[in-house]
Amino acid sequence: MRLAWRGPLEGIQDPRAEPGWAASLPEAGPTERRLIQAQIGRDVRGSVAVAARCRYGLPAVVRTAPRLPDGTPFPTLYWLACPAARVAVGRLEAAGWNARLTERVAAEPDLARAHAGAHASYLAQRDAMDRLEGDPGVGGLPGRVKCLHALYAHHVATGADPVGRIVGQAVDPVDCPGPCVDPAPEP
Repeated sequence: MRLAWRGPLEGIQDPRAEPGWAASLPEAGPTERRLIQAQIGRDVRGSVAVAARCRYGLPAVVRTAPRLPDGTPFPTLYWLACPAARVAVGRLEAAGWNARLTERVAAEPDLARAHAGAHASYLAQRDAMDRLEGDPGVGGLPGRVKCLHALYAHHVATGADPVGRIVGQAVDPVDCPGPCVDPAPEP
């Protein structure tokens, strides 16, 4: 649980953390949507883009639109598509990491500031696409650690989430025996 949250490039601004970066990602095409649907086991709703890929070139994290086509708010901007990563992060949640990381955020002022900064960055990226009423947070930000999947997805996509970085140190490289879905386009 004492994994470092500061990275070797601390203080260097990553362009993926800029407010307009998520909005600039190209919309997923039919092949990518098919891959994402196979990975998550259900239809993709609304606008999605691939925000990060795994070593096999498959979507690892997708950027979702802040609203579904019917106008329903969808506050989770980054979604973990990789099945192996979802399992690995789920094991940490089942082992009580959410509560322990919440305690750590409360006990370490620098981590608390970085965690709050990650929340502000996340909201700025989402707001660049569409502002949601009440500015709903994601993953328990900024006061607690609720969803390690969302925080890890934010880290993988942007490199801008300190709690996601801690999770990454525990699960990366994700134990994946090979492509989780067939990457070949449908005929």
